[in-house]
Amino acid sequence: MLAYIGLGSNLGDRTGNLKEALRRLHRPPAVTVAGVAPFYRTAPVGYTKQGDFINTAAVLETALPPRELLALLLSIEEELGRLRTVRWGPRTVDLDLLLFGDEQINEPGLIVPHPRLHERAFVLVPLADLAPGLSLPGRGRAAELAGKLAKEQEIEKIQAEPLFDLL
Repeated sequence: MLAYIGLGSNLGDRTGNLKEALRRLHRPPAVTVAGVAPFYRTAPVGYTKQGDFINTAAVLETALPPRELLALLLSIEEELGRLRTVRWGPRTVDLDLLLFGDEQINEPGLIVPHPRLHERAFVLVPLADLAPGLSLPGRGRAAELAGKLAKEQEIEKIQAEPLFDLL
């Protein structure tokens, strides 16, 4: 199954945090990082009294069911020092399950597609770089939505090279 995730960091070595999260995602036998988007510098959303983020998106090939994949994402966040003190606040790493195949899931603690995916340039712009033809259920094509959001929200590409050599 293909799953798309969003990654972000605004504490410490932001780029290093994302690279380490990708390395850890690639380790389990049931998960392969199949592609990584460029890295972007983005302004914070929601709680704005914090530093800028570095964001990207990745596509995973996984044999894990959605709940187990989410548990893996949360465990990597914890291993890398994520503390949940302020909603949308600073974090060493944030890993969000955006899409899981074409499944639509609405359960306590797990909503897929991610409920704010279509509203945030920091998620959609990297996702559209990774999979421009991707269609978001009930929302349209990722590339078209990303183009609109990129004009409305602060986002800047900072790294365009593929990251497969890091895995």
